[in-house]
Amino acid sequence: LGQATPKGGVLGTIQNLPQLLANINPVDATLAALTIGIIFLMPSKFKRIVPPQLVALVIGTLVSLIFFQGVDIRRIGEIPTGLPTLQMPVFSFDQMTIMFVDGVMLGMLGCIDTLLTAVIADSVTRTQHDSNKELIGQGIANIVSGICGGLPGAGATMGTVVNIQSGAKSALSGITRALILLVVILGAASLTQNIPMAVLAGIALKVGIDILDWSFLKRAHAVSLKGAMIMYGVMLLTVFVDLIVAVGVGVFIANILTIERLSDMQGQDVKAITDEDDAIVMSEEEKQLLAAGKGRVLLFYLSGPMIFGVAKAISREESMIQNYDVLIFDLSDVPMLGVTACLAIENAIKDAVEKGRHVFIVGAKGKIKERLERFKIVDMLPPHHLMLVRQEALQQALTLITLPSTVETPNINSSDPQSPIVTHPS
Repeated sequence: LGQATPKGGVLGTIQNLPQLLANINPVDATLAALTIGIIFLMPSKFKRIVPPQLVALVIGTLVSLIFFQGVDIRRIGEIPTGLPTLQMPVFSFDQMTIMFVDGVMLGMLGCIDTLLTAVIADSVTRTQHDSNKELIGQGIANIVSGICGGLPGAGATMGTVVNIQSGAKSALSGITRALILLVVILGAASLTQNIPMAVLAGIALKVGIDILDWSFLKRAHAVSLKGAMIMYGVMLLTVFVDLIVAVGVGVFIANILTIERLSDMQGQDVKAITDEDDAIVMSEEEKQLLAAGKGRVLLFYLSGPMIFGVAKAISREESMIQNYDVLIFDLSDVPMLGVTACLAIENAIKDAVEKGRHVFIVGAKGKIKERLERFKIVDMLPPHHLMLVRQEALQQALTLITLPSTVETPNINSSDPQSPIVTHPS
């Protein structure tokens, strides 16, 4: 529109939009429209030969110089030339806090911006970037920039997209761009100072449109309602508040939802069994031993990583079955035991011990056993109640609840086990 950007960011621009529209500079608006028209309407066969952005830049600049010589047009203007001088940082101890806080904020913003640019480039080129390489390169460049008195930088999304749309295929395009900028600051600044800002704005408008993944936006609500809400919320926070705030809020909410889904999935792997159950793999001997317990032996079978969300499922399953005399915790298929899940197991064992019930722990070895020892859970049980084989624990449990005068030892070869009584988490 031929006017300076109002203060206040996006909100400031929206508030001043009526005034901006009322004071449109016709010449700048014409150059911007010409630029957009060339970029959008240039035939595809010519786009393969020369980038439309470059054509629009050259034609827009020539039109401004030929037809609007005496008109006041906002241009790039004079660019300082020459190489910067080395400037070692000088600071006092009182400035350390400010430097640290500002450095962390700039570092976070730079990392987010660079990785965001890399993700956008991946989506356009269908490639995969190396995040470590990107951030290490950015860190080295910012250190050199600081020594030369320059400002910190990050990945340029707009420049990257323009580069790709212009036919860039490798990192050589970025090196070429840097060399061209070096030529400009060393002595060719006069060739760029006459470029109209309206032409650059027209190119930036097209790049901004191309950055958005329109195909995903059209179907985001159908893929996942929660995911779509997070995406739109982050987009609005980025535009109207701040990129760091938007990313922080988005990552926090996404992690909460992911943990909730993982907890629900892991909760399904918590099974309280008082009789043989086809939902877990058990040998015929184990099934018959469990069936012979007649509901007085409660087998707690856990599998998969036990994160804190599983604690609720453990407590729920343990409270659903009260009439038992022996509790067996089978941890054979647990590769990781979280602190909260460990506390839930401890509470279940404490409750059973206080009620005079026998407790066995099966399959606890390595880091799982070490975690139980640190929580002193193993100290609550007799040493011989820690076993590695589930069948042995079932045999011991049956021995404890079997009265020789009334109950016989189960026939392992029997083919007529009792009907299963199984409870699963809801």
